[in-house]
Amino acid sequence: EVHLVESGGGLVQDGGSLKLSCETSGLGLNDYVIGWFRQAPGKEREGVSSIGRGPVIFYADSVKDRFSISSDSAKSTVMLQMNSLKPEDTAVYYCAAAPNQKAMNVWRISQPGTYDYWGQGTQVTVSS
Repeated sequence: EVHLVESGGGLVQDGGSLKLSCETSGLGLNDYVIGWFRQAPGKEREGVSSIGRGPVIFYADSVKDRFSISSDSAKSTVMLQMNSLKPEDTAVYYCAAAPNQKAMNVWRISQPGTYDYWGQGTQVTVSS
């Protein structure tokens, strides 16, 4: 059974940094693409960053040059380093997993509908 558990969220000031972790179980990181998504109140869930075999990496335009995704296969964990945080980054952040055969291209790995498994989310709040 696949489980995803996010951690590392919290309250940070404008310009600060946070590092999110997605601990996975029941899957191998070589066989799945792992994505980070976020959802702010009243808004749709949006793709933030994803990493798959290759590695194939996706970043949303809004986070390029500020966020960095990485994976540690030994720990079955995918991390999202978030720097220069802005108030508009405030949201619940979720990690998700999809088998590689569904992750055909960068567009597909940016879409929530591609993913089969989801964590419970972690709140990130950036104060101005």
